[in-house]
Amino acid sequence: MPIDQLEILALSYLWPFLRISALLMVAPIFGAGTVSVRIRVVLAALLSALMAPMLPVNAAIEFFSAPGILMALREIVIGLAMGFVMQMIFGAVVLAGQSIATGMGLGFAMAVDPQNGVQVPIVSQIKVVIATLLFLAIDGHLMLLSAVFQSFALVPLTDPGFAVTGFENVVSLGSQLFASALLLGLPTLTAVLMINVAFGVITRASPQLNIFAVGFPVTIVVGLVFLFLGMPAFIAAMQRFFETGVNQTLMILG
Repeated sequence: MPIDQLEILALSYLWPFLRISALLMVAPIFGAGTVSVRIRVVLAALLSALMAPMLPVNAAIEFFSAPGILMALREIVIGLAMGFVMQMIFGAVVLAGQSIATGMGLGFAMAVDPQNGVQVPIVSQIKVVIATLLFLAIDGHLMLLSAVFQSFALVPLTDPGFAVTGFENVVSLGSQLFASALLLGLPTLTAVLMINVAFGVITRASPQLNIFAVGFPVTIVVGLVFLFLGMPAFIAAMQRFFETGVNQTLMILG
Protein backbone atom coordinates (compact mmCIF):
# COMPACT_ATOMS: atom_id res chain seq x y z
CA MET A 1 0.00 0.00 0.00
CA PRO A 2 1.40 3.45 -0.91
CA ILE A 3 2.42 5.71 1.94
CA ASP A 4 -0.19 8.33 0.98
CA GLN A 5 -3.05 5.85 1.20
CA LEU A 6 -1.66 4.51 4.47
CA GLU A 7 -1.63 8.04 5.93
CA ILE A 8 -5.22 8.65 4.83
CA LEU A 9 -6.26 5.34 6.39
CA ALA A 10 -4.54 6.25 9.67
CA LEU A 11 -6.19 9.68 9.74
CA SER A 12 -9.60 8.14 9.10
CA TYR A 13 -9.23 6.36 12.44
CA LEU A 14 -7.37 9.14 14.27
CA TRP A 15 -9.96 11.93 13.92
CA PRO A 16 -12.86 9.87 15.35
CA PHE A 17 -10.56 8.56 18.08
CA LEU A 18 -9.77 12.10 19.26
CA ARG A 19 -13.44 13.10 19.50
CA ILE A 20 -14.55 9.87 21.17
CA SER A 21 -11.64 9.71 23.63
CA ALA A 22 -12.24 13.33 24.68
CA LEU A 23 -15.89 12.49 25.29
CA LEU A 24 -15.08 9.41 27.36
CA MET A 25 -12.64 11.44 29.44
CA VAL A 26 -15.36 13.67 30.94
CA ALA A 27 -18.66 11.87 30.27
CA PRO A 28 -20.60 10.28 33.14
CA ILE A 29 -19.82 6.62 33.91
CA PHE A 30 -16.96 6.52 31.39
CA GLY A 31 -15.09 9.42 32.95
CA ALA A 32 -15.43 8.22 36.54
CA GLY A 33 -12.28 7.93 38.60
CA THR A 34 -12.90 4.22 39.09
CA VAL A 35 -12.57 3.63 35.31
CA SER A 36 -8.90 3.34 34.42
CA VAL A 37 -7.34 5.26 31.56
CA ARG A 38 -6.47 2.02 29.78
CA ILE A 39 -10.11 0.97 29.65
CA ARG A 40 -11.11 4.36 28.22
CA VAL A 41 -8.37 4.23 25.59
CA VAL A 42 -9.28 0.70 24.52
CA LEU A 43 -12.99 1.56 24.40
CA ALA A 44 -12.29 4.68 22.35
CA ALA A 45 -10.15 2.67 19.95
CA LEU A 46 -12.87 0.04 19.54
CA LEU A 47 -15.57 2.64 18.91
CA SER A 48 -13.32 4.45 16.44
CA ALA A 49 -12.70 1.19 14.60
CA LEU A 50 -16.46 0.65 14.31
CA MET A 51 -17.35 4.19 13.22
CA ALA A 52 -14.39 5.11 11.02
CA PRO A 53 -15.32 2.94 7.99
CA MET A 54 -18.69 4.75 7.78
CA LEU A 55 -17.24 8.27 7.93
CA PRO A 56 -15.74 10.29 5.05
CA VAL A 57 -12.35 11.90 5.63
CA ASN A 58 -10.78 15.00 4.12
CA ALA A 59 -7.66 13.61 2.44
CA ALA A 60 -6.19 17.09 1.95
CA ILE A 61 -5.57 17.60 5.69
CA GLU A 62 -2.23 16.35 7.02
CA PHE A 63 -1.86 15.70 10.72
CA PHE A 64 1.57 17.35 11.08
CA SER A 65 0.44 20.68 9.70
CA ALA A 66 -1.35 23.80 10.91
CA PRO A 67 -4.75 22.66 9.56
CA GLY A 68 -4.16 19.22 11.04
CA ILE A 69 -3.40 20.62 14.49
CA LEU A 70 -6.48 22.83 14.35
CA MET A 71 -8.52 19.83 13.24
CA ALA A 72 -7.24 17.80 16.19
CA LEU A 73 -8.05 20.61 18.62
CA ARG A 74 -11.53 20.91 17.14
CA GLU A 75 -12.24 17.21 17.61
CA ILE A 76 -11.03 17.34 21.21
CA VAL A 77 -13.15 20.41 21.98
CA ILE A 78 -16.25 18.81 20.48
CA GLY A 79 -15.79 15.65 22.55
CA LEU A 80 -15.14 17.60 25.75
CA ALA A 81 -18.18 19.81 25.18
CA MET A 82 -20.51 16.86 24.61
CA GLY A 83 -19.27 15.08 27.73
CA PHE A 84 -19.42 18.26 29.80
CA VAL A 85 -23.10 18.75 29.00
CA MET A 86 -23.96 15.34 30.47
CA GLN A 87 -21.62 15.90 33.41
CA MET A 88 -23.54 19.07 34.32
CA ILE A 89 -26.61 16.95 35.01
CA PHE A 90 -24.79 15.01 37.71
CA GLY A 91 -23.39 18.27 39.04
CA ALA A 92 -26.95 19.53 39.42
CA VAL A 93 -27.81 16.37 41.38
CA VAL A 94 -24.88 16.97 43.72
CA LEU A 95 -26.01 20.56 44.24
CA ALA A 96 -29.53 19.44 45.10
CA GLY A 97 -28.18 16.93 47.61
CA GLN A 98 -25.91 19.52 49.21
CA SER A 99 -28.78 21.95 49.74
CA ILE A 100 -30.91 19.22 51.31
CA ALA A 101 -28.07 17.94 53.51
CA THR A 102 -27.36 21.44 54.79
CA GLY A 103 -31.00 21.95 55.74
CA MET A 104 -31.18 18.57 57.48
CA GLY A 105 -28.01 19.15 59.43
CA LEU A 106 -26.09 16.43 57.58
CA GLY A 107 -23.71 18.77 55.81
CA PHE A 108 -20.83 17.37 57.87
CA ALA A 109 -21.58 13.74 56.87
CA MET A 110 -19.31 13.37 53.84
CA ALA A 111 -18.61 10.47 51.51
CA VAL A 112 -16.34 10.06 48.49
CA ASP A 113 -18.17 10.42 45.19
CA PRO A 114 -16.81 7.70 42.85
CA GLN A 115 -18.00 9.67 39.84
CA ASN A 116 -15.79 12.71 40.48
CA GLY A 117 -13.45 11.45 43.19
CA VAL A 118 -14.31 14.25 45.64
CA GLN A 119 -16.09 14.33 48.98
CA VAL A 120 -19.77 15.23 48.88
CA PRO A 121 -22.54 15.08 51.52
CA ILE A 122 -24.06 11.66 52.02
CA VAL A 123 -27.40 12.87 50.67
CA SER A 124 -25.71 13.93 47.44
CA GLN A 125 -24.00 10.54 47.29
CA ILE A 126 -27.34 8.75 47.55
CA LYS A 127 -28.82 10.88 44.78
CA VAL A 128 -25.77 10.41 42.56
CA VAL A 129 -25.94 6.62 42.97
CA ILE A 130 -29.65 6.61 42.08
CA ALA A 131 -29.04 8.91 39.10
CA THR A 132 -26.19 6.67 37.89
CA LEU A 133 -28.31 3.53 38.11
CA LEU A 134 -31.14 5.30 36.32
CA PHE A 135 -28.71 6.51 33.63
CA LEU A 136 -27.68 2.91 32.99
CA ALA A 137 -31.26 1.59 33.23
CA ILE A 138 -32.53 3.85 30.46
CA ASP A 139 -29.45 3.07 28.33
CA GLY A 140 -28.17 6.60 28.71
CA HIS A 141 -24.62 5.47 27.94
CA LEU A 142 -25.79 4.00 24.64
CA MET A 143 -27.75 7.16 23.87
CA LEU A 144 -24.60 9.17 24.46
CA LEU A 145 -22.55 6.97 22.14
CA SER A 146 -25.30 7.26 19.53
CA ALA A 147 -25.12 11.04 19.90
CA VAL A 148 -21.38 10.89 19.21
CA PHE A 149 -22.02 9.03 15.97
CA GLN A 150 -24.69 11.56 14.97
CA SER A 151 -22.26 14.38 15.73
CA PHE A 152 -20.12 13.27 12.79
CA ALA A 153 -23.08 14.04 10.53
CA LEU A 154 -23.57 17.49 12.07
CA VAL A 155 -19.85 18.34 12.07
CA PRO A 156 -18.31 16.02 9.48
CA LEU A 157 -14.63 15.25 9.29
CA THR A 158 -14.54 16.62 5.75
CA ASP A 159 -15.41 20.11 7.02
CA PRO A 160 -12.54 21.75 8.92
CA GLY A 161 -14.73 24.59 10.20
CA PHE A 162 -16.84 24.72 13.33
CA ALA A 163 -19.58 27.11 14.42
CA VAL A 164 -19.20 28.18 18.03
CA THR A 165 -22.63 29.79 18.34
CA GLY A 166 -24.08 26.58 19.71
CA PHE A 167 -22.05 26.91 22.92
CA GLU A 168 -24.48 29.58 24.06
CA ASN A 169 -26.94 26.73 24.60
CA VAL A 170 -24.54 25.18 27.11
CA VAL A 171 -24.71 28.27 29.32
CA SER A 172 -28.51 28.40 29.19
CA LEU A 173 -28.74 24.66 29.83
CA GLY A 174 -26.47 24.97 32.86
CA SER A 175 -28.64 27.67 34.42
CA GLN A 176 -31.79 25.65 33.74
CA LEU A 177 -30.35 22.46 35.22
CA PHE A 178 -29.09 24.07 38.42
CA ALA A 179 -32.36 25.93 38.88
CA SER A 180 -34.19 22.63 38.40
CA ALA A 181 -31.83 21.00 40.90
CA LEU A 182 -32.92 23.46 43.55
CA LEU A 183 -36.53 22.73 42.67
CA LEU A 184 -35.83 19.02 43.16
CA GLY A 185 -34.82 19.65 46.74
CA LEU A 186 -37.51 22.27 47.40
CA PRO A 187 -40.12 19.90 48.98
CA THR A 188 -37.62 18.51 51.47
CA LEU A 189 -36.14 21.93 52.15
CA THR A 190 -39.62 23.36 52.78
CA ALA A 191 -40.48 20.58 55.22
CA VAL A 192 -37.19 21.01 57.09
CA LEU A 193 -37.70 24.78 57.22
CA MET A 194 -41.16 24.36 58.71
CA ILE A 195 -39.76 22.00 61.34
CA ASN A 196 -37.07 24.52 62.26
CA VAL A 197 -39.66 27.29 62.49
CA ALA A 198 -41.83 25.09 64.72
CA PHE A 199 -38.92 24.32 67.02
CA GLY A 200 -38.07 28.00 67.11
CA VAL A 201 -41.57 28.77 68.36
CA ILE A 202 -41.34 25.94 70.90
CA THR A 203 -37.99 27.22 72.16
CA ARG A 204 -39.47 30.69 72.54
CA ALA A 205 -42.42 29.31 74.50
CA SER A 206 -40.33 26.92 76.61
CA PRO A 207 -36.71 28.11 76.95
CA GLN A 208 -35.78 25.30 79.33
CA LEU A 209 -36.32 22.71 76.58
CA ASN A 210 -33.06 21.34 75.14
CA ILE A 211 -33.87 22.02 71.49
CA PHE A 212 -30.61 20.56 70.20
CA ALA A 213 -31.28 17.16 71.75
CA VAL A 214 -34.81 17.03 70.32
CA GLY A 215 -34.70 19.06 67.13
CA PHE A 216 -31.69 17.50 65.47
CA PRO A 217 -33.05 13.91 65.31
CA VAL A 218 -36.52 15.11 64.29
CA THR A 219 -35.10 17.24 61.48
CA ILE A 220 -33.12 14.30 60.11
CA VAL A 221 -36.10 11.94 60.29
CA VAL A 222 -38.42 14.43 58.57
CA GLY A 223 -35.82 15.07 55.87
CA LEU A 224 -35.38 11.35 55.20
CA VAL A 225 -39.15 10.81 55.04
CA PHE A 226 -39.61 13.57 52.49
CA LEU A 227 -36.63 12.29 50.52
CA PHE A 228 -38.38 8.93 50.30
CA LEU A 229 -41.72 10.49 49.37
CA GLY A 230 -40.12 12.65 46.68
CA MET A 231 -38.19 9.81 45.07
CA PRO A 232 -40.74 9.13 42.25
CA ALA A 233 -40.67 12.79 41.27
CA PHE A 234 -36.87 12.76 41.41
CA ILE A 235 -36.66 9.74 39.09
CA ALA A 236 -39.11 11.28 36.60
CA ALA A 237 -37.19 14.56 36.64
CA MET A 238 -33.87 12.78 36.07
CA GLN A 239 -35.29 10.98 33.04
CA ARG A 240 -36.23 14.35 31.56
CA PHE A 241 -32.79 15.72 32.42
CA PHE A 242 -31.00 12.87 30.69
CA GLU A 243 -33.13 13.15 27.55
CA THR A 244 -32.58 16.90 27.47
CA GLY A 245 -28.86 16.45 28.01
CA VAL A 246 -28.47 13.99 25.13
CA ASN A 247 -30.40 16.31 22.82
CA GLN A 248 -28.37 19.28 24.01
CA THR A 249 -25.09 17.53 23.16
CA LEU A 250 -26.22 17.65 19.53
CA MET A 251 -27.67 21.16 19.73
CA ILE A 252 -24.30 22.66 20.62
CA LEU A 253 -23.09 21.36 17.26
CA GLY A 254 -25.92 23.01 15.38
